[in-house]
Amino acid sequence: MTGRLYGVGLGPGDPELVTVKAARLIGAADVVAFHAARHGRSVARALAEPYLRAGQVEELLVYPVTTETTDHPGGYQGAIDEFYEAAAARLAAHLDAGRDVVVLAEGDPLFYGSYMHMHKRLAHRYPTEVVPGVTSVTAAAAAVGRPLVERDEVLTVLPGTLPADELAARLAATDSAAVMKLGRTFPQVREAFERAGVLDRALYVERATTDRQRCLPLAEVDPASVPYFSLALLPSPLTPQVTRPAPEAGRPTDAGEVVVVGLGPGARSWTTPEAAEALAAADDLVGYGPYLDRVAVNPRQTRHASDNRVEADRAAHALTLAQQGRRVAVVSSGDPGVFAMAAAVLEVAERPEFTGVPVRVVPGLTAAQAVASRVGAPLGHDFCVLSLSDVLKPWEVIVDRLRHAAAADLVIALYNPRSRHRPHQLGEALRVLLEARPPQTVVVVGRDVGGPEETVRVTALGTLDPATVDMRCLVLVGSSQTRVTPSGAVYTSRSYPR
Repeated sequence: MTGRLYGVGLGPGDPELVTVKAARLIGAADVVAFHAARHGRSVARALAEPYLRAGQVEELLVYPVTTETTDHPGGYQGAIDEFYEAAAARLAAHLDAGRDVVVLAEGDPLFYGSYMHMHKRLAHRYPTEVVPGVTSVTAAAAAVGRPLVERDEVLTVLPGTLPADELAARLAATDSAAVMKLGRTFPQVREAFERAGVLDRALYVERATTDRQRCLPLAEVDPASVPYFSLALLPSPLTPQVTRPAPEAGRPTDAGEVVVVGLGPGARSWTTPEAAEALAAADDLVGYGPYLDRVAVNPRQTRHASDNRVEADRAAHALTLAQQGRRVAVVSSGDPGVFAMAAAVLEVAERPEFTGVPVRVVPGLTAAQAVASRVGAPLGHDFCVLSLSDVLKPWEVIVDRLRHAAAADLVIALYNPRSRHRPHQLGEALRVLLEARPPQTVVVVGRDVGGPEETVRVTALGTLDPATVDMRCLVLVGSSQTRVTPSGAVYTSRSYPR
């Protein structure tokens, strides 16, 4: 007896549009599978979460590529085909063991859905059932309150990836249309509507049925603001538009906010989906110039770059903009709450003139975590984080804390280890640590981790040359339980001698 495969549609985004049958099957399944891009966040899983139960096996199927390039010998298609084969094999192992598998799909499983690739590879081998879901096309029509087709009209569903000429020809030849797969394709899609002579009655719907739904005439859409979960709609010409589409969902224009956002330490893939969402929603971006440079330019937004030593001024500027009704993202590298802008913003927000301005903090991957991951698990046990910068605290306090951390046998992550203005302090710090730690103590130095000039090296406390370290480095000093394996991995044991 094998398990049963279910392709389950979840609808366009509103959890209440998940069908009763879909909810029942999700809760009953042994295995729940769902797709995600490399950031690992699955829209489908988020929709299904209310119906999941404890003890279920979850299979996260992560695409190797989405829109980026790949060095796979078969190119993009080769990488995707290989991924689908491997994903199908993972699900087949569960089915062969008699476990029922539900594959989640936004919208309808067989309507531009990822499930269909599992269906093609598995449905002829195992008992299979497909549970339909509300499509984004019908959800979009409901959102704008316009019929798609009536009487003998023809509805055409088109991918926005078609060439503009072909798209225009098909739009001109149909009564009603829905164009999917927007995002990067939006400029050519808009051009196609204009060539076909139907731009004046075309509508745009983004994230239909969710609390972030946005509807407006296609001609008024800023191309830089278009996400993948959107579509262009050409409603039936037989029903004239009586009212404009619903206004953009979201906060009132007079309600500003400051969101302090952590970009992570370097690579774009280390910026969380929540951080990317906060950046995309902002009207103004405020931050240290090099950090702002890591955020893609959006002509809709105003960027306010400043020097790294004016945190209080930067915070006050962001809060003032929010008082004017602006949505402001204050950009930090790493995590904004670790030697970064979150504390500065909250401290300035305590001033009487900024009472009532909401401040929100979005976390980010820290540099300590990033460097540690490159060598293994040096932060596997208790550790502390210290900054060697004496700009905001006396050097004597830093030395005292170093001595206590060394005596406590903690792994120590040293931020801001050495700058042009403080070239001697790392050497002094190493001498302090050597008072309590043996020279062979493991040390990891990571520089520009996640960036184009990344280097990571493993050395020892007694042999580390301070001159090889700069402000783009983070130094991890191991404890007595930090080890280097024969393969070169570094870890700190989770158990401690009693």
